[in-house]
Amino acid sequence: MTGLFACRALTLSPERQAAPAPLITAPASRTPFPTRTVTSPPAEVATAEPPYSPAPQATQAPPPAGAFDLRVHPDGGLFVGDQVSLEVIAPRSANLSGSELWLEAPGEPARLGPYEFGAYGLAGRTQATLYWAWDTSGLEPGAYTLTFSVEPDGPTWNETISLEPASAPPLPEPQARWVHAESDCCLLYYLTGTEAERDLQGILEIADVQAADVSRRMQASFDERLTLVMLGRVLGHGGFANSEISVSYLDRNYAGNDLAIVLHHEMVHRLDAHLGGELRPSLLVEGLAVYLSGGHFKPEALLPRAAALLELGWYLPLKPLADSFYPSQHETGYLQAGALVEYMVDRWGWEAFNRFYRDIHPDPESGGQAAFIDSALQRHFELSFAQLEADFQAALRSELVSPEVLVDVRLSITFFDTLRRYQQLLDPSAYYLTAWLPNGAEMRERGIVADFLRRPSAPANIVLEKLLVAADARLRAGDFALAGRLLEAVNAALDALTQNPNPQ
Repeated sequence: MTGLFACRALTLSPERQAAPAPLITAPASRTPFPTRTVTSPPAEVATAEPPYSPAPQATQAPPPAGAFDLRVHPDGGLFVGDQVSLEVIAPRSANLSGSELWLEAPGEPARLGPYEFGAYGLAGRTQATLYWAWDTSGLEPGAYTLTFSVEPDGPTWNETISLEPASAPPLPEPQARWVHAESDCCLLYYLTGTEAERDLQGILEIADVQAADVSRRMQASFDERLTLVMLGRVLGHGGFANSEISVSYLDRNYAGNDLAIVLHHEMVHRLDAHLGGELRPSLLVEGLAVYLSGGHFKPEALLPRAAALLELGWYLPLKPLADSFYPSQHETGYLQAGALVEYMVDRWGWEAFNRFYRDIHPDPESGGQAAFIDSALQRHFELSFAQLEADFQAALRSELVSPEVLVDVRLSITFFDTLRRYQQLLDPSAYYLTAWLPNGAEMRERGIVADFLRRPSAPANIVLEKLLVAADARLRAGDFALAGRLLEAVNAALDALTQNPNPQ
């Protein structure tokens, strides 16, 4: 799970991708513009699901080299009446200092803009983000041309987007609306007709138990009722926290997480922020949440599992991990962080650890977050970060690691690597470094439900997500052989898609 609250709008290095060609220049004439067609994947319908297709279909051809890429929201097809958001993603080589984006869209009385380019998500991807910019109410079904202009130096180009009839959105969306319920700890928003409505009472009870446990473990109380938002689709690893806690809750939840663990983790982030500290390094922010929640995606013994990373050769040195936490291998980083916090609390006690943690300060002359941790360690424990790591590794080497733990850790990391690979290829808006997370309060005010409900549901999506759900269930049950075979099947399908993105 990923805590947006813990991430605090950090600007990190972009996700890895092939370097694009130089920025395209403005065409000599405004007509004709370059044109691309954005083909939305079909929406899931309430019918029998199709059989497995060994060759997943790509939903959109990649943009020309050096071109701006476009992502359209909501996912899973567009319908008349949608409030359409757009991500205009710049080539990595583009210098957009002082540039603005303008949009001409059918049905809009004037050009829309200007929109600024800036860093988006944990990856810091450069893009212009147009939240609910195009109101398709009153339009007829069919193909429409949108014109984008980057000013003052170009380029200008067209995108063709298709709208399906307003009566066509999949269930439960046509009748879905935002409602809320309350418990001792929380104000919970959910969408009618979803699994969250079906299981509402159980969710509220779990939330109250987790909030009480977080307060007990952190020896502090929440200053106000928490706001929880149940998402009807997978985003990221299923959990985010900023001013609200957002959690994916659906039957086909391929993110493989436990609701109680996710809520507990994100609640720790909220209370952690309330308790404060001038600088709370990402390594320790996430490590604290994992440690206090008793695991990352599931209950787990942290020190033996971190020791397994050493045996597997997957251990990440702490200094680079601290300086570049979120782009690092996700499960390894979170597992090591949780185990490190557990080791420190076991060694010095909660009160001493908490005093150290709240007393970390930035120093522009000393480098990154690892240096800030080092300074605080020397003040509080007369110990360098390097010495702490040596002691931590010695403690890990003393742990007994069973063969079952080794294979479980190996397959757990493989599972989430596969999940993220699937997201990048077939559900990119869910990918955690650039997940689509518009403002929930504004969505509720506008009555928008599709962004947190509709999702890509082509046959390939359905089949691969079901395989991921099955692999997670087998892994949790200790059926490692079948879990491994299921993950091999998913990766084989993704290999086929990678090699032949537009099969005929």
